Amino acid sequence: ILGIDTSCDETAAAVVADGREVLSNIVASQVETHQEYGGVVPELASRKHIEAINYIVSRSLAEAGVTFKDLEAIAVTNRPGLIGALLVGVAAAKSLAYCHNLPLLGINHIEGHIYAPFLADALPFPHICLTVSGGHTLLVEVHEGWQYKVLGSTQDDAAGEVYDKVAKYLGLGFPGGKVIDDLAQKGNPSAVKFPRPMRNTDDYQFSFSGIKTSVRYFVEKARRAGLLVENGQQDIAASFQAAVVDVLVYKSLRAVKATGAAAITLTGGVAANSHLRASLKLAAAEIGAEVYYPPMNLCTDNGAMIAGIAYQKYQQGLRDGLSLNATPKGSIF
Repeated sequence: ILGIDTSCDETAAAVVADGREVLSNIVASQVETHQEYGGVVPELASRKHIEAINYIVSRSLAEAGVTFKDLEAIAVTNRPGLIGALLVGVAAAKSLAYCHNLPLLGINHIEGHIYAPFLADALPFPHICLTVSGGHTLLVEVHEGWQYKVLGSTQDDAAGEVYDKVAKYLGLGFPGGKVIDDLAQKGNPSAVKFPRPMRNTDDYQFSFSGIKTSVRYFVEKARRAGLLVENGQQDIAASFQAAVVDVLVYKSLRAVKATGAAAITLTGGVAANSHLRASLKLAAAEIGAEVYYPPMNLCTDNGAMIAGIAYQKYQQGLRDGLSLNATPKGSIF
């Protein structure tokens, strides 16, 4: 199956066999395009997808050593995401499916992330999946046959979005995930007591807007006082990251204990964060739960996860017609 993803700012295509064997996985990043703006500019993202999509698809087929005649289906992310970006991928997939007389499958981007660890490990069911990215933060109970129960999600900002905003406040550029993670390793995570919103609520919802605002006010105050030197940046980054990770890990472990799930999977772009990986694994070990996360190249947006979950959907009989639409605000599942 050929999988295509253009949901945000990566143009991605991959070929996956039997839902597990990644034959190719090509991703064109737009980071340099959006850096000067401090975030993704939707119109620019769409134009970059148009420029790259044909080349990325051709390269994915070539690297996999297959042609369109070898494919059984074409899968594409059609929800959720930036409408202009989604349209490029959906239009390309529909055209290719029509020209080569192949079945077309519209795939939920979040389902792709949830599936990503399965490309590297055989996962037990049921398990709890923590999906954390620039656009999404949610806890999902995943059952055999890829059936889902959404336990909770962010009520405002996604965790990855907050990383980008905090990096901007500190003058560290875009994207903020890796630079904050690297800087935090040199700082004191207890230096600043940033809030942990909704940590102790009875549900599995998240809120990160308050942490973002608290960091912004603290940075502005420190800058006025002339205290925002390198060590100060390191402590702020470490304290901010500690607050976000604490909430994510605490609620994930609560979900595992409440549901009796045997394992936790960590997916999405923020799954590449070293502190989150280590903290989740340590906390899970204390209750005897396994933790799985995908390789680094499958944490961020990619076509392999789309082709992988599409294989499961294809086996279940899913087929979409050429009237498939891009749905930016589509339901989670």
